[in-house]
Amino acid sequence: MKKLTNFILTLVLGITFSMFLPWWAVMLAGFISGAIVRLRKAAVFFVPFLAIALFWIVNAWLLSNPNDFILARKIATLFFLNGNVVLLLLITGLLGGIAAGVAAVFGNQCRLMMGKENR
Repeated sequence: MKKLTNFILTLVLGITFSMFLPWWAVMLAGFISGAIVRLRKAAVFFVPFLAIALFWIVNAWLLSNPNDFILARKIATLFFLNGNVVLLLLITGLLGGIAAGVAAVFGNQCRLMMGKENR
């Protein structure tokens, strides 16, 4: 239940913050969700990772779909992906997910340092 709560909280905060802040808004969302909802072991990293990776992949697809992925294909060519848009979308999600996951681990560690939990 905590994993689902963290996933939804990270996703909602990421979407909300991304409307007003630059790309690093997902790191803020991961930090806050990691500090609020206590997860253990690898779930601290992977739950926010999956939430933001999903958000960035869907968002990139929704932004690129109306123009038939013309700009995405050109960017994929610049990154030596041979115009492979799917691979570009996966790399986009991977980068956003790593940023959110690392921030969530930091938020979790800050929560522990503040003494909110018994070890």
